[in-house]
Amino acid sequence: MAEKPEKVVEEREYEQGGNESSTARTAETLLRLLPLGLCIAALVIMLKDSQTNEYGSISYSDLGAFKYLVNVNGICAGYSLLTAVIVAVPRPCTMSWAWTFFLLDQLLTYAILAAGAVSAEVVYLAYKGDIAVTWSEACDSFGGFCRKATDSLIITFVVVACFAGLSLISSYRLFSKFDPPIAVDRPCDSKGGSCP
Repeated sequence: MAEKPEKVVEEREYEQGGNESSTARTAETLLRLLPLGLCIAALVIMLKDSQTNEYGSISYSDLGAFKYLVNVNGICAGYSLLTAVIVAVPRPCTMSWAWTFFLLDQLLTYAILAAGAVSAEVVYLAYKGDIAVTWSEACDSFGGFCRKATDSLIITFVVVACFAGLSLISSYRLFSKFDPPIAVDRPCDSKGGSCP
């Protein structure tokens, strides 16, 4: 019994599409794993960031912005691992999964961006000070602390770039594969007037 030509063509297209989606899935999995390592590196550098000298001692836990940075890096690392595992397992892309990835990617992109921005402000003030409020430069006295904080901050902004890329991928997947919601016609009033 010979197979119908249409069925052979459909199977061939399915196999080719499967290879393309497998390559895309592998690339996305790797892109989702990249922030995991970077977040852990930034987190460890900041956790070990403390210095004691004749002027006193300072630690990351003394500054709320750095504590927030550590917490958000930990959350983003966990999210990266979880989503990499989910993406690595082949499954059909449903609208609910696409919306979930889109919203969570956006949320964590903004969270890590906020953590990086507020920490950058603290590092800037530590290097430059603020004469108007009589805040002196701290990095002259605590140079090692400032260097580690700057290193952690640079890694965090690389994580921001990774999450921005993931946000673009998830938004492309959502808005290219699924149609926009359909508007439902509804009467606005009993006289047939137009809706506001």
